[in-house]
Amino acid sequence: MSASLKFTRRVWKSFIDNKGHDAQCFPNLVIHRAVPGTVDFSLKIDQSNLNRVGTVHGGLILSLTDTLGSLAVASKGHYMTGVSTDIGASFIRPAGRTGDTLHARATLTAMGKSLAYTRVDFTNSVGDLVAYGYHTKYVGQSSSDPNNVKFSEDGEQVIEGNDVD
Repeated sequence: MSASLKFTRRVWKSFIDNKGHDAQCFPNLVIHRAVPGTVDFSLKIDQSNLNRVGTVHGGLILSLTDTLGSLAVASKGHYMTGVSTDIGASFIRPAGRTGDTLHARATLTAMGKSLAYTRVDFTNSVGDLVAYGYHTKYVGQSSSDPNNVKFSEDGEQVIEGNDVD
């Protein structure tokens, strides 16, 4: 398992252990792959993820955009992933019903000293784009967190900081 994937899963576990919004809304989120700046996920859709017409609720897409964008920042070695300053989504087609699997790829499109920009593409089980979200985060203070690490370019190894299991 790559160091970037292991670290990103560790950050996700800290979100779940907090027992807040993420733990309530999508505790069964699976992180499949993480390289610096890109993370692939899936979520099996259950009844609590639906709107009143029986398809994925737009609020789920926005919540996932927030969380997955944060994990894209984490994939670059940031344990604390900053705070949201802007978020939005576009909905292309229904994203699924109970029992379907929603797939997502979160990409860190840019990160400076103060701001990080992410995009999350959501696809259905056959690979059709169903929605995409964007998320801007203030990372200025989180950049110096002592739990941060630096990865090799491919994300396979920690080259700076503590590689904690």
